[in-house]
Amino acid sequence: MNDRIEIRDLRVMGTHGVLTEERERAQPFSLDIVAWVDMVEAQKSDTLADTVDYGILAQVAAEVVAGRSYQLLEALAGRLADALLITDSRLQAVEVTVRKLRPPLALDVASTGVRVRRSR
Repeated sequence: MNDRIEIRDLRVMGTHGVLTEERERAQPFSLDIVAWVDMVEAQKSDTLADTVDYGILAQVAAEVVAGRSYQLLEALAGRLADALLITDSRLQAVEVTVRKLRPPLALDVASTGVRVRRSR
C-alpha cells in the first residue's frame, strides 16, 4: 500500500520527560504522522466519508500529547501510534515521529526524537 495521508510538524504542548521539571511545565513537541490507507474510493468519489479525515487524526494526536505524561518519547510515540490505529479501521499502518523541541541538553541541538511504525 503506497497511498498515505501525511501530517507534518503538528505542534503540541505536553509534559513528557525524565526530569521533574519536564513533567511539571509544558514544553513544545513536534509530530509527523504518516497514515497508510487505501484512497481508491476517495479518489473516485471526492467525498470525505470515503477516506480517513486527517483533522481527526491530528486531534487524536494532540489529545494524547496534551494528556497523560510519559517519561520516554518511546512510550509517547507508541501510545500515539496505537491511538491513531484505533481511530479508523481503514488505516492499514501508521508511522509517528515525535520530536522534543527543547531537549534538556547542554549542547546546541534543534530537537531530539523517535519514530515508530505500527500496522494491523
